[in-house]
This record gives sequence, structure tokens and C-alpha cells, in this order.
Amino acid sequence: MSGITEDVKAKAEMYYGDEICKEKSRFLLQEVGLPRGLLPLEDIIECGYVEETGFVWLKQKKKKEHYFEKVGRHVTYAPEITAYVEKLRIKKLTGVKVKELLIWLTLCEITVNDPPTGKLTCKTPTGLYRTFPTDAFELEEGEK
Repeated sequence: MSGITEDVKAKAEMYYGDEICKEKSRFLLQEVGLPRGLLPLEDIIECGYVEETGFVWLKQKKKKEHYFEKVGRHVTYAPEITAYVEKLRIKKLTGVKVKELLIWLTLCEITVNDPPTGKLTCKTPTGLYRTFPTDAFELEEGEK
């Protein structure tokens, strides 16, 4: 169930359209110290951010699958992604799954080590986790 109620929307900075939503989501990731290429979404319809709670959401037209070549992982992004962001951390993440061997695992948290070590950790609700280099999730040359 979506946590995006009318009350939440009333408190949020909201944006509509792919270009501005990509720009705002990448800016937010950079502001909290996470790699800007972590959410390679397409055809974003709406995004919103409630600064006082850190709640953020992104809605895209359809599910998106992305392959992060540097770490050899397929990631699926649902049409609606929600999370709470804070410095160096995304928590209570919904709508993101990663393929591990032959099964898809839901991700619930992504953190970057503090002090910075160049490592990013992705966790599942069951407690499984995997650590990757943060530069594997940065934008490629030429991407804004």
C-alpha cells in the first residue's frame, strides 16, 4: 500500500515530468551523500519530498529493469518507489528488487559507510546484505 496520502502531498515539494524529476532525485541523492546513479529511472511522472520527515517518492510510467555492469547486478524498479532518506542512508525502501543468483530479493535499506570508505551496502528485510563500491552506482560520463 502506498504511503502517499493527500496529507503527505500537502506537506511535500512535488514535481511533475521526467526531466525535472530526474534532476531533483539526483540532486537529493547527492545532497545526502549517495551515488547519483542509484535510481536510473525512466519516464518519471511524479516525484515528491517531505523535508521534515525525509519521505520521498517517485512514480514512473512502468517498471524499469537496469543492469549495473560494474557489479554485475540486475535491479528492478517498480512503477512506484518510496523511501525515507537521511545523511548517507535510504531506509524503509519499497519498490526496488535485486536479482541474486536466480531469485529476486526486495531491498529495504541502502547505506554508505561513514567515514567514507567507498563502500555502499544494500540490505534486505531478512537481514541479508551485500557491499559494493559506491563508484559502481555513479552516473556515467556525459549524464547529468
